[in-house]
Amino acid sequence: MEFQELKDCRFDGSGHFKLDDYPTDVHVEKKLRPNFETLTKANTQRMAELQDRLYAEGREGVVIILQAMDAAGKDSTIKHVMSGINPQGVTVASFKQPSSEELAHDFLWRAATKLPRRGCIGLFNRSYYEDVLVVRVHDLQKTYRMPKRVLETPKDDFFEQRYRQIRDFECYLWENGYCVLKIFLNVSSAEQRRRFLDRIDDESKNWKFSSSDVTERQLWSKYMAAYEQCIDRTATKEAPWFVIPADQKFYARWLVSEAIVHTLEACDPHYPELPAEQRDDLETARQGLLAETGGHDDRSERDATERENN
Repeated sequence: MEFQELKDCRFDGSGHFKLDDYPTDVHVEKKLRPNFETLTKANTQRMAELQDRLYAEGREGVVIILQAMDAAGKDSTIKHVMSGINPQGVTVASFKQPSSEELAHDFLWRAATKLPRRGCIGLFNRSYYEDVLVVRVHDLQKTYRMPKRVLETPKDDFFEQRYRQIRDFECYLWENGYCVLKIFLNVSSAEQRRRFLDRIDDESKNWKFSSSDVTERQLWSKYMAAYEQCIDRTATKEAPWFVIPADQKFYARWLVSEAIVHTLEACDPHYPELPAEQRDDLETARQGLLAETGGHDDRSERDATERENN
């Protein structure tokens, strides 16, 4: 398998999506791992620069959605890829089993309440897509307290409605100044099994494992069918999906970092340009500060001292 670039992972709704067309592993030689870790680190630095401009400008928001099967590496991807981002401009929301309060609202409600303000990045660890994945696999819609006219809708029609609602929601976000980046970490069943065994055998990872993980694993084919259909139905040019090969974590992290940098660069954020009168105020303040030292700018002396100490 040849290396994949970000463009190879992108699906924007053109044509028909088949999960089998997207590999879980491109078999990068282990000796190349440091190269990709260096590239990822460079991307985190670029992210930090772009996020600083995004925050200062405050015109556009970014929503990053991470979806995956258990043990695909969502948490570690967040930890490694987002390490250089200023926490002041980022919110993280994890979407687990909905509470009774959340179930009393429409399925998009809890996501809407977690949207970042414009100028910030919102990172969704799982998302409203759970409502067309786990809900579909387990037929949980049958348990909802909803009108008969909704519950009596045939299953396929019910979820087709939800795909449309998701597309409409993401279109609404786009039209209100948000970019939505959707990432599916595509891990193989074999690699998930190995990672589950690691969690069982390594005491430091025991806390990550739950017996329910194995139960859900028995439904692998149903989940893959649900992912395939939801990606096919919800990918658009404004909100495409990126299906990332996730069997090698270092390679997946690089591709995720590429996707985030690509999205932030597309936002094209700039530092706000001050009006002329405010620039005049800056110059007045500058002259006042320099007057305290008789017009001498002593910053170069401070910088030289800091370089010596370092």
